[in-house]
Amino acid sequence: MIVRKLRTKRSWSQEQLADFSGLNVRTIQRVENGQKASLETLKCLASVFEVDMDTLTEEITVIDKETETWKELPWLFRANMLGVNSRESLIKIEVALLIFAVANWIIQPDEIFTPIMFLSVYATGLLTRYGDSKKVW
Repeated sequence: MIVRKLRTKRSWSQEQLADFSGLNVRTIQRVENGQKASLETLKCLASVFEVDMDTLTEEITVIDKETETWKELPWLFRANMLGVNSRESLIKIEVALLIFAVANWIIQPDEIFTPIMFLSVYATGLLTRYGDSKKVW
């Protein structure tokens, strides 16, 4: 995923990247499709792109809000993503809401607030799954 972004940013073909890195084109294809890469492959790619290996190994889940794909998403989804730039951030929000909802339910249940908190957890989960289905990350 990140490899594809780095490659297209430089306007390289997969064949060119394979030549520059000394890797097989099939290896480049597998890495771009999200399959695990060996340490040697990561070293070669990091060298060619002049980035740390950590950059290549981190899961790319950042929202690119400049793309046409982002702009074509429903406004309601985009509005809910204000201030949220990654899938991990949204998951953290969901977990925090869940902990808060359960704590509220156990400590001081309320007829209105507790269901609203659980509904917020559910809605956040739906946002995450929707983002997954539309490959936003």
